[in-house]
Amino acid sequence: MSNIIYLDHNATTPVDSEVRDAMLPFLGDNFGNPSSIYAHGREARQAVGAAREKVAKLINAQPEEIIVTSGGTEADNLAIKGVAFALREKGNHIITSAIEHHAVLKSCKWLEKQGFAVSYIGVDRDGIINIEELRQTITDKTILITVMHANNETGAIQPIAEISRIGKERGIAVHTDAVQSVGKIPVNVADLGVNLLSLSGHKIYGPKGVGALFIKKGTRMMSLFHGGSHEWNRRGGTENVPGIIGLGKAAELALMKSHADAERERSLRNRLLNGIKENVPDIIVATNPEKSIPNTLMICVKWVEGEAILLHLDALGIEVSSGSACTSGSLDPSHVLLAMGVPVETAHGSVRFSLGRTTTAAEIDRVIETFPAIIRNLRAMSPETPVQ
Repeated sequence: MSNIIYLDHNATTPVDSEVRDAMLPFLGDNFGNPSSIYAHGREARQAVGAAREKVAKLINAQPEEIIVTSGGTEADNLAIKGVAFALREKGNHIITSAIEHHAVLKSCKWLEKQGFAVSYIGVDRDGIINIEELRQTITDKTILITVMHANNETGAIQPIAEISRIGKERGIAVHTDAVQSVGKIPVNVADLGVNLLSLSGHKIYGPKGVGALFIKKGTRMMSLFHGGSHEWNRRGGTENVPGIIGLGKAAELALMKSHADAERERSLRNRLLNGIKENVPDIIVATNPEKSIPNTLMICVKWVEGEAILLHLDALGIEVSSGSACTSGSLDPSHVLLAMGVPVETAHGSVRFSLGRTTTAAEIDRVIETFPAIIRNLRAMSPETPVQ
C-alpha cells in the first residue's frame, strides 16, 4: 500500500502511530472495567478520565460536558432526539439545513414520524446556510436548531456563532455536527455558543467506533440508552476503554498539530485546485477555498460519471471519493450539490479530494499529472460530451 495516494481523509483517517501505541496496553494487561473498584478498574477509570479531559481541552469544554459515544452518528442522534424529547412539552419544531450529514437528516425525518415538524433551510451557491431564511423560519414552537459546522462534501464552513446568537435570543437549543471541522480548524464551544457539538475519533487520526458529544451544562436532554449510570446517566453501557484512550490521544495530537496541518493542507489543496483548473476545462468547483475547511476540494466534471473517475484513479493507486463516503454506494446525486443549485447531470460527475496529515506535494503533483488524461479519455467515450 506504500504507493497508494490516499486523498479521502474526510471519509476516514489512518490511526496515528502515537494513538495506536496509547491504546495497546488497554487491549492487553490493562483490561479493567472502569466501573470496578479494584486496581484494574481504578486504572481504567483514571485513564478514561484523562482521555475525557483531552477531548474537552480540544474544544475548550469541561470534562463533565463530554459524553463519549460510538461515533459521530450516535452523537448526532443523541443530541437531536435527546433534546427533541426533553423539550417536547415546550414545542415540536426543529430547524436544520438541506446539506446535513445523513445522521442528522435521517434523525430529523424519523422525528417527523413521531409528530415533530422539521424545516430544512436552503444554502447559497457556496453551500452556506441562508441566515435570513433561518430567522424567518423560527416559530414559538421551535426548540432546536441543528446545523453542521463544516460540510463533509464541500468543506463549506457554516456561521455557527451567528446561528447560536439567534438561538439564544429566542431561547432555542443549538446543536452542530463538527465531525469535519474538529482538528482542521479551531473549534471553541465558548466562541461558537452552541449547546451541543458532535465529533468523531476516526476523522482526527483516532480509532473508529468512538466519538463524543459536548453537552453544555444546563442543556436538557433525554437519554436514548438505558442501563447503568455511565456517562453521568446520559449513556448506559460499559465504556470502550481502548477507543476512548485513542480518542483522547488523537485529541491531544490534534491540539498540537492542527494549525500546522491546516496551513500545509490549504497550500496543497490550492495547488491541486489550480492544477486541475488549468488542465481540465468544463468543471464546476463546488468548494469555495475562502469559505471552507483547508483540506477539502470538491469539483464536478461535466459529461463524466464520478464513479468512472474514481475507478480510473483507483487503478492508478489514487483514492478519492464521489460525494460523501456514507452514501458512496448510492446512485443518487449528492443532496448537497443539488441544494447548492448544481444541475443533476453535473452533480453525477462529482469528485471529492480531502487531504491529510501525510499528504505530500509529490502526491498532489501526481494527481495533477494523471487527472486530465483520465477526464479526456472518459469524455471521449461519453455520449454526453458535445461534439467539438
